[in-house]
Amino acid sequence: MKTMSNSSTDSIIKWYETQFQAQEKSVLNGNGLGDLRASAMKNFSERGFPTTRDEEWRFTNVAPITKAMFNVAPGSRQSVSDETVQPHFFGGLQCHRLVFVNGSFVVELSSIPNLSKGAFITNLQDALKQGHAIAQEHLGKYASFTDNAFTSLNTAFLQDGLFVHVSDGVSVDVPVHAIYLSTGTTDAFVSYPRNLIVVGRNGRLSLVESYVHATNVSYLTNAVTEVVLSEDAVVEHDKLQDEAATAYHISATHVHQSTRSTYTSNAVSIGGAIVRNNITTVLNAERCECTLNGLSLGTGTQLVDNHTAIDHAKPNCASHELYKAVLDGKARGVFNGKIFVRKDAQKTDAKQTNKTVLLSDDAGMDTKPQLEIFADDVKCTHGATVGQLDDEQVFYLRSRGLGINEARDILTFAFASDVISRVHIEPLREQLDMKIRDRLQKGRMSA
Repeated sequence: MKTMSNSSTDSIIKWYETQFQAQEKSVLNGNGLGDLRASAMKNFSERGFPTTRDEEWRFTNVAPITKAMFNVAPGSRQSVSDETVQPHFFGGLQCHRLVFVNGSFVVELSSIPNLSKGAFITNLQDALKQGHAIAQEHLGKYASFTDNAFTSLNTAFLQDGLFVHVSDGVSVDVPVHAIYLSTGTTDAFVSYPRNLIVVGRNGRLSLVESYVHATNVSYLTNAVTEVVLSEDAVVEHDKLQDEAATAYHISATHVHQSTRSTYTSNAVSIGGAIVRNNITTVLNAERCECTLNGLSLGTGTQLVDNHTAIDHAKPNCASHELYKAVLDGKARGVFNGKIFVRKDAQKTDAKQTNKTVLLSDDAGMDTKPQLEIFADDVKCTHGATVGQLDDEQVFYLRSRGLGINEARDILTFAFASDVISRVHIEPLREQLDMKIRDRLQKGRMSA
């Protein structure tokens, strides 16, 4: 993988500008999309990548990403077989399945059964080509690229991803599962998945995102997801990030909620060398409810950074947040959770909890829970703990005949499973259980 030196910031920006110009000759640019792309590229060119001098990135050094010269992933199937994708189907999960290889939709690997009237599920590129009004209305309206270089690049190179529109009063009968598979053999590459989910009044949707791999080369996944909930809409959004150990994963999820809507996120990160997950939710009407659950597993020299922001913009809303991390080896974790309560957001009820277990003396966690409250009639709590396994609990299990490793594994899994148990889709929950057990055991053995 080619990299630039510290003094070559202008050169790396030029690298992306050149790739952008080459791509513009072959992508869809109608209906203002070209202007959106151009504005995003201009913003990136002027601001460049973040460094540890930026407050939002001071615990996460992304220099290995920002100095690398990633080629835009080719938009082809890359000879991926059904057998390569099937292990990522979560067993017997009945669903609408869309498979993206290196960011591009592959219809031959996908399966979308007959949809109930009022549900539209496809890939974003086709929706834009067909002139879908909802896609054109909402795309790019919530994921601002002005203060995030990676979102700028995603928007500039926007090409494909998942598009879901659920009409008013429609409940999608089975989950929608989007699989983003990265594969390649030689050059380092980058893909830019872009997802747009719009759920109408009183609509219901269960969404699963899986970021997985069939390669060990260095690559970057730079994903952006926009989720829009209308009045009384309900969305459960489960995300699994299981990238290669040689990969980098940067994601941004932006959620906009309307009156009495309910949004639940369960995010699990177990792969990647450097991972940054941003989740921003705006409770933009009364009586919204938002729940953010997250679990990170890190070993070796992994870095997993979770940044969340819950914006209580209107009164009488509730939010609940639980983020956990298990770190072994020399892994590092970051949690920055912000809760904003605006001046008019009276009767807000917000709870935030961050807990970390360190399984080695060399692992570390930087946690920063934040409350910014501008209203006076609210109920808000937050807390963070970082520690090791309880010696008394380990001793208790060993006194019952368990070995030291088995006792530690049981306690660690119990700590992690608190998040997994909140996933409502049973086949997904069972597969996550198996992945967590397997990853914890491998992490202990490698450590």
